Amino acid sequence: MNKPEKNTESKKSATQSESTFADLDLTDEMMQALERAGYEIPSPVQAGVIPPALDGLDVMGQAQTGTGKTAAFTIPILEQLAPREEISTVQALVLVPTRELAVQVRNEFEKLAYFMDFKTVAIYGGHSIKKQIEELKRGVQVVVGTPGRVLDHIRRKTLDLRETWCVTLDEADRMLDIGFRPDIERILSSVSRKDRQTLLLSATVPPSIERLAKRYMSDPTVLDFSKDAVSGDSIEQFYFSVDKVKKFELLERLLRREDPAQAIIFCRTKRGTDKLAKRLKESFSNVGCIHGDMNQPARDRVMKKFRDERLKILVATDVVGRGIDVTTISHIINFDTPEDCDDYVHRIGRTGRMGKEGVAYTFVSEDDGELLTRIEIRINQLLEQVYMEGMELKREVKQEVKPERLAAVAAMRGRGPRKHRRRL
Repeated sequence: MNKPEKNTESKKSATQSESTFADLDLTDEMMQALERAGYEIPSPVQAGVIPPALDGLDVMGQAQTGTGKTAAFTIPILEQLAPREEISTVQALVLVPTRELAVQVRNEFEKLAYFMDFKTVAIYGGHSIKKQIEELKRGVQVVVGTPGRVLDHIRRKTLDLRETWCVTLDEADRMLDIGFRPDIERILSSVSRKDRQTLLLSATVPPSIERLAKRYMSDPTVLDFSKDAVSGDSIEQFYFSVDKVKKFELLERLLRREDPAQAIIFCRTKRGTDKLAKRLKESFSNVGCIHGDMNQPARDRVMKKFRDERLKILVATDVVGRGIDVTTISHIINFDTPEDCDDYVHRIGRTGRMGKEGVAYTFVSEDDGELLTRIEIRINQLLEQVYMEGMELKREVKQEVKPERLAAVAAMRGRGPRKHRRRL
């Protein structure tokens, strides 16, 4: 079917919906694909985003990963595609921050297009550009890619965007965080159709995202699904106060006690990730490691093993870990306290996905107190301190944030000062 014309509905906020996929007026082919994929009822993000997107409106949605946002933009794009025999060039472009996410989004398209005559391709660095060019020449309806590689194809004139009516920015905040803004703006400027539909999904909406939306979107429908996304019942959040020299011992004991179905352990640096994974492999089997310095084939092998549940523990950095979408992850362990509050949100969003329960532990050393406080302010929640015998921090955690700011967080939740001393 052809892309519908835009209308001029006013901006609105997201609300909890009890709609079914049948209420969304989807095609029979899509309903069959949803049933085959195991989708039963739309998540709030899907119920909120799909209707305005199907109406051809620009949509800016704030939602954490694990809320069903990939299907929220995949479904309306597939529903609006013209048949391949009518338009041979790319109709929709999806930009993502990481190679891993590009593969996952492509797979979601293929899963939901199971009963359609559909062709897509994922383009990203680290894989043969020659092979990607060959796939593009054969004709695809949807391209999923990282901004750098997409721009490379545009410059080579191997990616034709003249008939592209929809551009989706997935995890837009992360793309801007890692320096893709110039590439994104060049790409958006190259999509010449005046009736272009732009869909923007982001876990956070900092001023940089607002400026991008104002410049490149047309009266977008604004939907906010972020409220209580982090502090919901699906993710339990705790922290340990621990000396730096005892962090690895604590990690070993915690992993043995918790025996996670699958866990991701986050480190701040690539070197730290390698070092920690090497030490863990001496005590545990089924340990993998992934970070940005690894070549793409190696990263793909690790991720395949993790998705297939052949790896139980994955040590990762923020940039790569952001693109991991695996529903069987039960535990997130922040071996290094994240320096950026939004990174904390994205890290723990790897668990507790699509209604499943998860748990997140953060290791807080002497100098991490201010980081902890800023995280609590960011998520509007006090993390509960837990203890493991012999692992207690010998000195007080340094907290330089004004006490009244922390007290304000407690008041928002109707809780007093920390009194919990849960021992594991």
